[in-house]
Amino acid sequence: MSLKKTALWLGLLALVVKLSGFVRESIIAYEFGVSSDTDAYLLAFSFITLVIAMIAGGFNNVFLPMYVKKRKESPEQTDRSANGIMNMTFLLFIGISIIGYFLAPLFVPIIYGSMTQATEETAVSITRFFFAFMSFIALTSILDSYLQGRRIFVPSQIAKLLQTIVGVSFALLFSEQWGIASLAYGFIAGTILGILVQFFYLFKKNYRWQPVLSVDKEFQQSFITLLAPALLSSVVGQINVFVNKAFASGIGEGPVSYLNYAQLLSSIPHTIYATTIAVIIFTLLSEQVDDRKRFQNTFFSGMQISLLTLAPIAAGLYVVGEQALSFIYERGKFTSEDTHNTYIALVFYLPIIVTQGMQYIVAKAMYAQGKTKIVFRVSVFTIALNALLNWLFVGPLGYPGLALTSSLVSLYYLTACTIFVYKDFDKSEPARLIGLLIRTAIVTAFMAIPLYFIRPFFEDLYSLWQLAILVPIGVLLYIAGLFFFYKEGFRKLLSIVKRNRSSLS
Repeated sequence: MSLKKTALWLGLLALVVKLSGFVRESIIAYEFGVSSDTDAYLLAFSFITLVIAMIAGGFNNVFLPMYVKKRKESPEQTDRSANGIMNMTFLLFIGISIIGYFLAPLFVPIIYGSMTQATEETAVSITRFFFAFMSFIALTSILDSYLQGRRIFVPSQIAKLLQTIVGVSFALLFSEQWGIASLAYGFIAGTILGILVQFFYLFKKNYRWQPVLSVDKEFQQSFITLLAPALLSSVVGQINVFVNKAFASGIGEGPVSYLNYAQLLSSIPHTIYATTIAVIIFTLLSEQVDDRKRFQNTFFSGMQISLLTLAPIAAGLYVVGEQALSFIYERGKFTSEDTHNTYIALVFYLPIIVTQGMQYIVAKAMYAQGKTKIVFRVSVFTIALNALLNWLFVGPLGYPGLALTSSLVSLYYLTACTIFVYKDFDKSEPARLIGLLIRTAIVTAFMAIPLYFIRPFFEDLYSLWQLAILVPIGVLLYIAGLFFFYKEGFRKLLSIVKRNRSSLS
């Protein structure tokens, strides 16, 4: 299967994964509303996202370029070393699971010290359960790296889909017996099923698991040298998440959930982008790192696609975000007031849609170039910046200030890393990027401003019908803006659509 066809199927699967995620969140909102239970589950799930970030981010960003490069030179030895690394990592996380399970009652209250008693009890209980299976959560992310190294992209999306589907099924079937913990039980059951799917596809491509712990010395030394700053960089991001949730849990009951629901909606575009285009571009960048011209062109294409697709989505959500939230969540115990409170947070999260999408490309380029230490230094500074901005904004702005902090920190990270990437590029490349930014801004404004003034004419309609009217109008306005103000971008998107149609036929 070609990379273009793979990207199409990845996009479709990623969309299904995200839609199923909304089903899950809608069930949470319907069954539990905005409560101490939902806050507790989201706080406990932060430890899952920490591990996923470490492996899918830090581990993958180091492992994939090395694996692709060395497998060309000595495939058998490289596969043996890769098996050794996987086995050692799995054993390491078994140890982490044991420690986390027994110490959760101590460190959860320390991290989220301002919780209510009900929130604390549930958060500790679910955190202990998650830690019991932490090694399996790490394993599914490790297998994702192996699959990418062999240009097998679809099974990882299937594994993510199973986590969501089984989690939703457990919530529907067992929420009365187990409460919100049913989501945690379902998530782990789906994770184990996903691991079986990933191994199945690896074995189909002649992968053979080996019970070894030995690693080629050169491979091991290079891997460990690059891994430390990469893992620390990924942990830095999660430290910022923990800091944000600690501030939110101190505001009272509700802000943790408002921020989560808003962040979930804002994360759809760049998450789909990260699991489709960004994954393939990272593989290409890893293969083209020695060809400067091709590397530059691939990098620019990634930035161009991210801007052309994500900027209009961010602007569109500013206009119709409250209607989207109302349609997704507003039922059962989730009220119209909860919808409005969530939309306020969403507005401050919107810049992340664009910055995070571009950040995937920039960070992947730096990892492909081996600049892990620079990424780490930039990331570490975000801890202090994030804590400072939270402290400054949470007083006057409340929980929306935490969303604003996340956007500003993401903008800093993107800007700093982009500067370092372009230091090794031709001098004409920065001007090329600035031109792209200006043209995209003009086209996006051409869409968003008329849409903003059209919206009041349909405010009395049900939220779904408002979306059904306003979204197509926005799409037509954006396409017209591309045609009049950025013909190169118009041709780029048109060529992608044509290739996707030919891939389906």
